[in-house]
Amino acid sequence: MIKIKVLESDPKSSLEPIFCKIGRFPLAGMLLEDALKLRISQKLANDCPDIEIEIYDDFWPSCDLLSAIPGLGNRTEIISEGGGTLMVIRKSGIPELEAEKIIADENSLIICYPWDILEIGEELVAGIAENRIEGKIREGVVIDGKIQLGKDSILLPGVYIEGNVVIGEKCKIGPNCYIRGNTSIGNSCHIGQAVEIKNSILLDKVSAGHLSYIGDSIVCSGTNLGAGTITANFRHDGKNHRSMVDGELLDTGRRKFGAVIGEGVHTGIHTSIYPGRKIWPHASTRPGETVAKDIADSQQ
Repeated sequence: MIKIKVLESDPKSSLEPIFCKIGRFPLAGMLLEDALKLRISQKLANDCPDIEIEIYDDFWPSCDLLSAIPGLGNRTEIISEGGGTLMVIRKSGIPELEAEKIIADENSLIICYPWDILEIGEELVAGIAENRIEGKIREGVVIDGKIQLGKDSILLPGVYIEGNVVIGEKCKIGPNCYIRGNTSIGNSCHIGQAVEIKNSILLDKVSAGHLSYIGDSIVCSGTNLGAGTITANFRHDGKNHRSMVDGELLDTGRRKFGAVIGEGVHTGIHTSIYPGRKIWPHASTRPGETVAKDIADSQQ
């Protein structure tokens, strides 16, 4: 039997304006720590039935690393380049030995920034292999991909879904909206008339009722996007987006990256948000405002 224990990592200010424990972040219909357990157990179920793993919730091991586990020694510690422990692997029933230390491969991910969570969300939603529909789909809805639709949720006429999408419970989607890419929508959300969502993560109780575009973005719970709120996600020069973290402008490694919006935010109508910008929880924008810089605590 595979035993997996997910350990809580230290909080990271670099994840702001996301303020929750990484393992408790809801993503694609489950918590991230549960997605991590599922990923490991599915990969090792046949090759390593008797194994114990401890892994920090900010570590997302690559498929190559997981595939290599059956050939590792009796006790192995996966570490970061700085020497920090990321994951410990023990073969069950074998006496405790000094661990062999291996640096995580370059395709493994240590979650440090919001765009790392966006990358994991893309992988999880893209991996959906079959539909699971527990809500209602009205006539006139087009689904070109796989969908998971929660209980008491409804897709209204004119909804067009392209690609894989996860939608939680008690959501109202439509009429006449476009959802594409690998998008994850939480519970009790409202996505309304002429709204387009692309490759984004929306948590619970997010409302985007009218005429908005959300692209390659993370929108935390309880946020209301006023009519005509637009997140830009592409630079005119096509270069990678940069984002301000702890006073330093960092390359996100993404050519498409929108906004990271904290919980309980309210945007005024016709708010325009530059790529890579972040809005802290419970902030608000005025009608017609252009968000050219992060709206952080000190600016509220």
